[in-house]
Amino acid sequence: MTPRIRFLRTLGAALAFVVLVIGIGGGVTVPSASAEIYLPITGSGSTWSQNALDQWRKNVAANYGMTVNYSGNGSSAGRQDFISQSVDFAVSEIPFQAKPEDQSAPEVPTSGYAYMPIVAGGTSFMYNLKIGGKRVTNLRLDGDVISKIFTGVIVNWNDPAIAADNPGLAMPDKPIVPVLRSDGSGSTAQFTLWMSKQHPDLWNAFCTSVGRDAPCGLTSQYPGFGNAKLQSGSLGVAGYVSQDYGEGAITYVEYSYALKSGFPVAKVLNNAGYFIEPTAPSVAVALVGAQINSDLTQVLDGVYNNADPRTYPLSSYSYMILPTETNKIFTAEKGKTLGAFTSYLLCEGQQQAQQLGYSPLPLNLVQAASDQVKRIPGGPAGGVDLASCNNPALQILDTAPQPADCDKQGANQCTTGTAGAVVDTPVTGSGSGGSAAAAPGAGGGAAAVAPTAEAAAAAAAAVSAADPAAAAAAGAAASNTAVYDANGAIVSGNAGAGASVAVSKPLTLADQPFGPQQIVMIAAGVLLLLAIALPPFVSRRLKRSR
Repeated sequence: MTPRIRFLRTLGAALAFVVLVIGIGGGVTVPSASAEIYLPITGSGSTWSQNALDQWRKNVAANYGMTVNYSGNGSSAGRQDFISQSVDFAVSEIPFQAKPEDQSAPEVPTSGYAYMPIVAGGTSFMYNLKIGGKRVTNLRLDGDVISKIFTGVIVNWNDPAIAADNPGLAMPDKPIVPVLRSDGSGSTAQFTLWMSKQHPDLWNAFCTSVGRDAPCGLTSQYPGFGNAKLQSGSLGVAGYVSQDYGEGAITYVEYSYALKSGFPVAKVLNNAGYFIEPTAPSVAVALVGAQINSDLTQVLDGVYNNADPRTYPLSSYSYMILPTETNKIFTAEKGKTLGAFTSYLLCEGQQQAQQLGYSPLPLNLVQAASDQVKRIPGGPAGGVDLASCNNPALQILDTAPQPADCDKQGANQCTTGTAGAVVDTPVTGSGSGGSAAAAPGAGGGAAAVAPTAEAAAAAAAAVSAADPAAAAAAGAAASNTAVYDANGAIVSGNAGAGASVAVSKPLTLADQPFGPQQIVMIAAGVLLLLAIALPPFVSRRLKRSR
């Protein structure tokens, strides 16, 4: 090979490499008239919903080139960050507090905002317990026992009240270690709100014992007591419980974290007398009883006392706090990104909710959330495209199974593992066992009725006309399922079912369109081929010309 050929080949290969680096994205952007440009946005707050948020952030980064930064520093910190205008959005399980329990200044944002529900879920009780060296995966606890554990009244796992809930287990003589959040937390607020409403005598007596005024209501800051351990964030409390040194520990945390940790959660006794796990169906059914305020915040008394046997009582929603005005860091250009991100998570993102350990939002809340998206400066003026919103919530609601007989309060106890612990627990107590997988029926004890073709067509037509309420009514008319108004009230049909408006499909990330990156990479390939083939050809032509 002559020096001239070697030089041409080296030059061509170098050019191809440079073009390829540019095409992959080595810091240089190739403009395109059709490409959407999204400015990065930043949020902070809830760890309760962080697993869902992190997945959605990955999806939009891969699909649309969006950068959505998020810090799970706790709901209280997220609300404060929004007030100080150090983030573009916040996520919290409770709204701004006019009278914070720590006697700090009222939480008053200095620019406009709106609450938007983003996902539903259950506050669960993840634990680490063994009997005879084998992990317990089927623990059952009623509300009174849970409250006594987390107020220091019950301190040992063999307490008679725990044994009464668990006839199939010979409870060990082992101290209970409650694991609490050390940071201001929406999880703490939701849990203590439930105790203040359902077990006020226990909660108020505890508040008095730790120097708080009673009645004390909800608190985001759980006071330490006894041998309780305090850990920061949902990862912190779940991480403590999941370690070998965490044997005997129990914590309150979003169900998603127990799934990811491979650990069980306690089944909680509901108002119908069944011990229920916080799965997507049990949360969806429970939240039929939620009252939705005009600002989309929630009143959960009807959830706690829902008489449906399929319900998990500690079910709730998590909220994104959206800016409705520009401020010192939030611009209309950022609003374009936030509007696109919220539109994604309200529809396509909800399809991953169940596998992540959450329950998707029902359509009536997606519809209400769409109105909040419209208020984002720079966001989509029309809100969410409800006609193409693939929401799986109502299918989940429609097929929610009845609890198994062994989950009913009494002498029997299901041996089936919960959450991330799928191994069954053998019977060691006096009670008999059973499998929760044998739960009879679905959607009210009977198979869900498929809508007729005429009803499906009517529903589709209503959606196309941007009338989701009419679509729901049309579907319910044929399938004998329930229709809910904007406040979550049942308009028609059965309380234990829902009408599916949009057909749900498995989440598939859209392929990137053929654009600048693909063109640049093809060009790099062509240059590389030319670097190999062209130099010999040029050399021969030069020799002939001589």
